[in-house]
Amino acid sequence: MNLPNLNDARRRTKEKVEILDNYKITEEQKTLGLNKKYFVKTYGCQMNEHDSENIKAILEDMGYTATDNMEDANLIILNTCAIRENAHNKVFGLLGRIKHMKQSKEVMVGFGGCMAQEEVIVDEILNKYKWIDFVFGTHNIYDLPNIIEKSKNKQEIDVFSIEGDVIENIPVKRDSKYKAWVNIMYGCDKFCTYCIVPYTRGKQRSRLPKYIIDEVNELIKDGYKEVTLLGQNVNAYGKDLDIDYNMANLLEDVAKTNIERIRFVTSHPWDFNDDMIDVMSKYKNIMPYIHLPLQSGSDKILKLMGRRYTKEEYIDLYNKLKSKIPNCSITTDIIVGFPNETKEDFQDTLDVVNICKYDGAFTFIFSPRIGTPASRMKDDITLEEKEERLQTLNNLVNKYSKENNDKYLNKIVPVLLEDYSSKNGNYLKGYTDTMKLVNVKADSSYLGKIVNVKITSVKTWSMDGEII
Repeated sequence: MNLPNLNDARRRTKEKVEILDNYKITEEQKTLGLNKKYFVKTYGCQMNEHDSENIKAILEDMGYTATDNMEDANLIILNTCAIRENAHNKVFGLLGRIKHMKQSKEVMVGFGGCMAQEEVIVDEILNKYKWIDFVFGTHNIYDLPNIIEKSKNKQEIDVFSIEGDVIENIPVKRDSKYKAWVNIMYGCDKFCTYCIVPYTRGKQRSRLPKYIIDEVNELIKDGYKEVTLLGQNVNAYGKDLDIDYNMANLLEDVAKTNIERIRFVTSHPWDFNDDMIDVMSKYKNIMPYIHLPLQSGSDKILKLMGRRYTKEEYIDLYNKLKSKIPNCSITTDIIVGFPNETKEDFQDTLDVVNICKYDGAFTFIFSPRIGTPASRMKDDITLEEKEERLQTLNNLVNKYSKENNDKYLNKIVPVLLEDYSSKNGNYLKGYTDTMKLVNVKADSSYLGKIVNVKITSVKTWSMDGEII
């Protein structure tokens, strides 16, 4: 049994990151899932979504087949997120349902992801959820065959609070035939005071450029149209490598593969430099869309958050992006109700939103994460006040989102049609280069194609259009 340890997870040394080919599966493990079905439920960010693609591929290596119906599964895995309390509550709510299932049928249950890296969560599993068969963390997904095999006889908990290495040969079952996640780095060393990610994901460690470019080239051969370069802070890519190579270099090299669309998430304003902006403006296959988390517009709160930039520096960066990439859309993340946030601090946030007029924003009430510095700060704002601030912020964000979308009415824009619309089976959905969701009346022959679409109707979060 290996249990998570917050102090170990906090540690950062200068030990060299190992690049490993650790994924192995025995002939016996390849038959463990024969005639059995698996169900994977994913919570959280794009990194978790991509982790689930690895988990699914490993399970299929073991002989399992996928099912979209949890009730039909012989193996259920929850790939969890630790960012906010709401995600915690959803996971434990689903565990209640699964417990009832497990009482009436034979089903194996696994618990993984960022929540598994938290001491308090694993303690709760040990005390209240002894029926969960196995627990694994973010560092050892590659070892699932061994973990599952060992859990047949007893509860298996294998979670490592380590700085982490780079594992290069984990199989992947991609959720899309046209768009792909490509990890370029893992972990984070920023330690924003509210954030649990540096503890759950380990230290910042970049993949070597060769592995990334090779992966993109393979995706091109397989017919993929779009890649999204993934990292907890992609702008810091390469800082940990012993070569003179950074995110701007990587963006340019990926652009030179001639894949049709390139995106990247998530950016930290502190590491967004002029070289990156120049490369973005130079290559048409780097999409003019940037997710640029603000978190707060107050210099006082930004300092308490450990964000390492000021309101003025953020606005300067925003204006630079808009001037050098004129048609780019920019979205953001904002937290309200951070400890010690006054009405004046909140107004500073609204001021930045009024200046930047974001295309969209993910907005949240501050959610304390055990073990982070912010969780120990005095929180003297009532929930009612936090909810009022969130509503005020959302109203403003929605206003600018609609105004930005209105500019697209009757314009012709490129859209990658990737799936059927969830609202109408006669429509396909896809995204513009600027990451706007568009629904188009079209048949399946258009799936996976980038088509010109005339926007005929605009809503706050989506648009309708017709193929030209």
